[in-house]
Amino acid sequence: MSDRIFAIAWLVVCAAIAWLAWPIQAPFSYEPIGPRAFPLLLCGLMAASATWLLVKPGTEHGWPRGPVRLKLAGLIAGFGLYAWLFEILGFPVATALAATGIGRLYGGRWLPCLVAGVAMGVGFYYFFDRVLDVTLPLGSLWKAG
Repeated sequence: MSDRIFAIAWLVVCAAIAWLAWPIQAPFSYEPIGPRAFPLLLCGLMAASATWLLVKPGTEHGWPRGPVRLKLAGLIAGFGLYAWLFEILGFPVATALAATGIGRLYGGRWLPCLVAGVAMGVGFYYFFDRVLDVTLPLGSLWKAG
């Protein structure tokens, strides 16, 4: 039952995000797909997943307790910190720190988590900036002047 409650709540959130994202328009085309496509694509994927969960829920396991609850709280706090540091440190550094922290939170060793985090930050930045031609911030902390 909790799967279905979550799916319905998440469908409402997806509808609200899509409603807010629909009027987004840029006065000029600075990216090939425009600024509206990304949030709408994410909403579509999340709504499809929530619909699947609504139609075919898993077995009832109950709500997380103990250490799992602490990991979830750490994950939520980590993503909040990631959103806050995104403009300041830029996409590559913030993503590297977030990926390293999430890896450590779930029991990874320092060196593999750090290597994977740096690879994700740099690799995703290169992919979005060079391949998809999507502008991502490098961070206001690194700007001279």
